[in-house]
Amino acid sequence: RRARGRRSTRRGRCRGGVCRLAGGGRGPLLPAGPRLPRRRRRYGHEAEAEERVSRLLPGVDRRPPLRAGAARLVQKAELVRLSQTLSLVPRLHWLLVEDAESPTPLVSGLLAASGLLFTHLAVLTPKAQRLREGEPGWVRPRGVEQRNRALDWLRGGGGAVGGEKDPPPPGTRGVVYFADDDNTYSRELFEEMRWTRGVSVWPVGLVGGLRFEGPRVQDGRVVGFHTAWEPNRPFPLDMAGFAVALPLLLAKPNAQFDAAAPRGHLESSLLSHLVDPKDLEPRAANCTRVLVWHTRTEKPKMKQEEQLQRQGRGSDPAVEV
Repeated sequence: RRARGRRSTRRGRCRGGVCRLAGGGRGPLLPAGPRLPRRRRRYGHEAEAEERVSRLLPGVDRRPPLRAGAARLVQKAELVRLSQTLSLVPRLHWLLVEDAESPTPLVSGLLAASGLLFTHLAVLTPKAQRLREGEPGWVRPRGVEQRNRALDWLRGGGGAVGGEKDPPPPGTRGVVYFADDDNTYSRELFEEMRWTRGVSVWPVGLVGGLRFEGPRVQDGRVVGFHTAWEPNRPFPLDMAGFAVALPLLLAKPNAQFDAAAPRGHLESSLLSHLVDPKDLEPRAANCTRVLVWHTRTEKPKMKQEEQLQRQGRGSDPAVEV
């Protein structure tokens, strides 16, 4: 028994998830675990703090945080935004080609809930063409297999894994546009391209290190291109800056994107099979209006998520984000 008046060195006891502090105070506490042996203080206050955390969080999984799957964390957010833009466009058929061996529940569910006429395709980018850790996005052409898979389906190649399974019948009049999920589109753009007879073009904002890139037009004809990077490319256009009439694509079965094309020549590898530069059709008020922007979604910072995962308290993986 302690002598009256002597101050106790024991700060409190924990029962039932409530910490009863000396003096009758209360504070929340995680359920206490088994008493751990005292560690030698080899690293000063840091080791002491680590020991204190170990006492409060018994059974914590201290392995490295779980890695995200193949899908990007922003994939659903980008597709929701794009699908709601497309829902404003009448008479539209969305061909979504997933970079995967087989369709994922996330994308399949999003398409089914979109209310759009759609076709779901899937093809995995070959390992040799995939970006390696730390490589910038421009090192390798992206989306080649997926775009070519869409062209193959339009030409009767089949293989749809969801939505409309059959391609448009012969003689269908339509326009094909290669949209990226992170760009920003005005719905006016789709009305502009609807009248395409061969290959139509327009400027793209915030691309190539410029405020915009695009064709230069004189007397209603394309006479050059406003661009800063490799202006001597056959077609110095961004992927978002052109559309192709469906009958023209079907009439040129060998026209496709070349994965071996030099940097910046991916668009040219397709268009060179379809049209001469002088026959391009300028849209968007003779290419004086920007109706599409080459925006990018910022990669989210997951520092706090990783910290909680190391403690075994990460976000519920069953909640789709």
